[in-house]
Amino acid sequence: MNINTISQNADLRNSILSIISKENDRTVYDAFFRNTKIHEVDGDKIYILCESRLSKEILHDRFYDYLTQKIYEQTSSNYVPVFVTEEDLKGKKKFVEISTVEPTYFKNVSLDPNYTFDNFVVGPCNSEAQKAALYTATAPGGIYQTLFIYGDSGLGKTHLLTAIGNYIKKTLPEKKVLYFSSQDFLNEYLAFVNGDTKKEQLFKFLRKFDVLLIDDIQMLKDKRKTQEFFFNIYEDFRQNHKQICFTSDRLPGELEGIDQRILTRFTSGLSVSVTKPDTETCVNILKTKITASGSDLNTYDEDVLYFMADKFKESIRSLEGALIRLNFYASINKASHINLDLCTEALQSMIDCSDAKSKVTEQKILNAVSSYYSLSVPQITGKIKSGNIVNARHIAIYLIRDLLDLPLKKIGSLFGGRDHTTIMHSIEKVDKLLKSDDQTRIAVNELKKRLSS
Repeated sequence: MNINTISQNADLRNSILSIISKENDRTVYDAFFRNTKIHEVDGDKIYILCESRLSKEILHDRFYDYLTQKIYEQTSSNYVPVFVTEEDLKGKKKFVEISTVEPTYFKNVSLDPNYTFDNFVVGPCNSEAQKAALYTATAPGGIYQTLFIYGDSGLGKTHLLTAIGNYIKKTLPEKKVLYFSSQDFLNEYLAFVNGDTKKEQLFKFLRKFDVLLIDDIQMLKDKRKTQEFFFNIYEDFRQNHKQICFTSDRLPGELEGIDQRILTRFTSGLSVSVTKPDTETCVNILKTKITASGSDLNTYDEDVLYFMADKFKESIRSLEGALIRLNFYASINKASHINLDLCTEALQSMIDCSDAKSKVTEQKILNAVSSYYSLSVPQITGKIKSGNIVNARHIAIYLIRDLLDLPLKKIGSLFGGRDHTTIMHSIEKVDKLLKSDDQTRIAVNELKKRLSS
């Protein structure tokens, strides 16, 4: 869209302000946006007239990216906003964007929009960290001004860190967020900092942000000059009640080669850990990934998911990689259904799959019992209470408890959400029948034989 007339300027201003008023708090809108006007459009630049120099600075420092996006949404053109005052116009000063004076720092870093709280799978391994991250995102700069998330590689630290940024950008668009890794920070320092003037420019750039999200802080180990500069940034954020979040592969007190002053600041904040997930959490992660990709969960046998979860629970990143490999293999082999045989074929180059077929799982037990009694799995796990089905259900519950030692609540969830007392009743019933009923004893022994072969 080309903007050539005063009326087009006014129409564009009104349409943008209408959207901004809906997306922002009324106080924020009245203070910073209401009295702005489009003064002129020249080439690819839109000159926005601000009511004061303070408004000009705040709009540029805090809302530059936000306004750029809103202008693009309304014009489908990459116009650049330039903020000016009446004083600028009277003095006929040359309009120069601040960003053209300073180097473009951190131009190759960005928040991954796919990492959100909505698609972060919570389990016992990360529940505390998820709660701390979400609270921080709702109140940046508040009680948890410094958040430190630590744990081994591949367990979801970056996902949580990025989710904080995406949440803040969505709910508090006036807050400026910058995400980068410690290696990015080191690269910027080495590339741009050459003398006090350059150092001051980078310092000034970073001070514009309200939230810093820094991944893998342990990478600053033994970088003395970079740490000194970082400490000054950190102190400025703390004193101005801004938010700063870190991830690391270990506790603050266990970091080596980091300035003691920085470690002291780390330990004064909130530290939370992510640990290796259990099998159930890994299964839920797989289900979330499969659903998010648009695939049908019913395409995958349940024992496939549990097999993968058990084999790759050391790292969520490896688990996701295994799923990608499996889906690729199924695609090139034009497989419409993914069973354990296909899974082991696909993943044999990544792990030892030799025990996959002999490994007893809930699904294998259900399949064996349904086959033995000529029933379907949904009949056994469902609500039907006819004699033959109830008997098969009791035996399936007994075998799952006996062979896998799963918690009663977990077994109950496999059988339509039955409570633990109902599950315990089934187990006790089969226990008694094994002592008095030959038919039950023969069935259980035969099923165990089938499952072990």
